[in-house]
Amino acid sequence: MSAGATASDADSSLSAITTDTVRELLSDRKIFPGLPDDLGEDAELVLDSLGLVWLLHVVEERYGLVVEPTDEDIAGLTSLRRLTGFLRAAQTDRAEGGGRDER
Repeated sequence: MSAGATASDADSSLSAITTDTVRELLSDRKIFPGLPDDLGEDAELVLDSLGLVWLLHVVEERYGLVVEPTDEDIAGLTSLRRLTGFLRAAQTDRAEGGGRDER
């Protein structure tokens, strides 16, 4: 653990982001009213900007993962599978000491 890391950071890095956890995050009907309960991994996914901001906020709260997607990244988040892959890659990158959120 680095000098700036906390026990909470270590705990959150142990919890892998899965398709099911992302599906659960998208299940809030107040934020994502148009998404079906049985959202398939490859079903088309359209997130508006506020929904994406909320989702990334919750990911930061639960996993300690700060993600700042580029416009190109956002354009590629077109399915549950792609969104999960993007978040997993960011989580793995952070765990390996890299990180998109480090500038």
